[in-house]
Amino acid sequence: MNDSTLIASPARDMPPSKSAAWFLRRFLVPAPVVSLVCFVRWRARISTRAEVELSPNLHLGARTTVSSFTKIKSSEGVLRTGSDCGFANGCFLAPGAGGIELGDNVICGPNVAIVAINYRYAALDVPFEKQGTSSLGVRIGNNVWIGANCSILDGSVIGDNTIVVANSLVNRRFPSNVILQGNPAKIILRRQPSGTIDHGG
Repeated sequence: MNDSTLIASPARDMPPSKSAAWFLRRFLVPAPVVSLVCFVRWRARISTRAEVELSPNLHLGARTTVSSFTKIKSSEGVLRTGSDCGFANGCFLAPGAGGIELGDNVICGPNVAIVAINYRYAALDVPFEKQGTSSLGVRIGNNVWIGANCSILDGSVIGDNTIVVANSLVNRRFPSNVILQGNPAKIILRRQPSGTIDHGG
């Protein structure tokens, strides 16, 4: 059940030394410094109004762009993008232990959320936050367009050359060369190499 996602402080379960390092990276590194580090390291262009956690888990592909008010967390797991990826305003990315991996040329419209961590929920008499978490990870292929306000949840796999229509929720695995729409998302069209579209299900 992937629609119960976790957005919590990564410092909660860290040992004191790691928690202190997370706090320093998260709150005391000025945004212009983050932007400069990302440009020097990866030639990525990060808005000074974005919130990007610098950590050993973060790997941005060449020429990746991150727009204003987008938040990228990387303390709890690996977050890796390919080259020429783009995130519009207000996106949110949070990898758990399973990580988030994007191929080349992935573009995300405004307010896309990619969250690769869940609360466990088996026990009815224990609050969700006390049951621990799970993380299968999220994998997104090359040349994928994710429309505005989409949510990509833990365990999702999106194949190459896929379009995810705005306002959709993806919570499972999908093949390449398709168009997805809905909540939960399903295949509505299949894309063909010639540029034609197969309207079959």
